[in-house]
Amino acid sequence: MNQKTIALLAAAAIVLVAGCSGSLLPGQKPPPKLFDLTPKSTFEADLPEANWQLLIEAPVAAAGINTSRIALKRSQTTLDYFAGAEWTDRAPALVQTMMIESFENTGKIISVGRETVALRSDYSLKLELREFQAQYYDGDQVPPKINVRINAKLVKMPDRIIMASETYGFEIAAASNTLEDIVLAFNEALGKVLKRVVGWTLREATKVEARNK
Repeated sequence: MNQKTIALLAAAAIVLVAGCSGSLLPGQKPPPKLFDLTPKSTFEADLPEANWQLLIEAPVAAAGINTSRIALKRSQTTLDYFAGAEWTDRAPALVQTMMIESFENTGKIISVGRETVALRSDYSLKLELREFQAQYYDGDQVPPKINVRINAKLVKMPDRIIMASETYGFEIAAASNTLEDIVLAFNEALGKVLKRVVGWTLREATKVEARNK
């Protein structure tokens, strides 16, 4: 066996050992830390019962937040991302999932799902994710404010007529500059928006149903 062959076998052995031990090769970056959010689970007791079916569209979002990266802004005209951290899904898809689960958690609606599901629906909820970022407008040393803002349009199917439109947004200050506290603030801000969009949708659709009787 010549020296070149011996060197190749030794290099392969090093790679194999590195892979088995979970260590990184030179130049490799560690995988990002993944963060998830939670649906809203507490609602007003007087929400109306829904006897109609709802499909929720994936939110439209600008390219800067249509990503799994966690966005931050240091000014009104700049956009950046936290290093080494990502959402478990693209932000619009994650928000869509949280919205569906929040509707289910009300106990007031039986049929709610994604628009991609081939089901007949009475209404569709069109969403636009307009803000979903941490804002460091007071400098990097001050914990950021988390800004979440969603526009919702209630659409009567199958004619696709917009029956109502509303925008809800909240800013929540993170308790510290740690990623864990920043994600908790994201969760709180999104939860407040989810609660209002869900309640608004149930009430507005109920009004439309009453007028059509």
